[in-house]
Amino acid sequence: MAHCYYHALSSVRKWGGPVDDYLPLHQWFDQSKAILADPRHRALRHHTEGIFMLESMFGATIVNADGRTVPVRLVGEQHVREDLGFIPSFADWARLISSAAWMLKGNPLDEPARAAAGNAGAAGDEVLVRSRAGDGQPVRIAI
Repeated sequence: MAHCYYHALSSVRKWGGPVDDYLPLHQWFDQSKAILADPRHRALRHHTEGIFMLESMFGATIVNADGRTVPVRLVGEQHVREDLGFIPSFADWARLISSAAWMLKGNPLDEPARAAAGNAGAAGDEVLVRSRAGDGQPVRIAI
């Protein structure tokens, strides 16, 4: 489905009430379109954990305008199934992400303290505390 409104109409057919009862739930799933306006946006919320996140945001159930109690998890499952045909795990999405060099590069924030024959920290010694972000230059503190 292309728009949250149509997901909400589907929810109305399933559980009754007006579109406005369901629209906020379906909009939550598709908010990621704001940062990635193609189907890849679904990797952020269209999975099992996303459905449980929806439930933690909106509660276990909603009561629609017809007075019917509707489990939020079922609404989330409906949304994901309508978009993908099944409910993947996040691991299903993650397996499709190719690693890039920048993902694998580590930049330790803390450098080991400079120890001078075991008496680092003595009065007048300079101790390496950490590298500055970005330039890799050490920040030294004299104690």
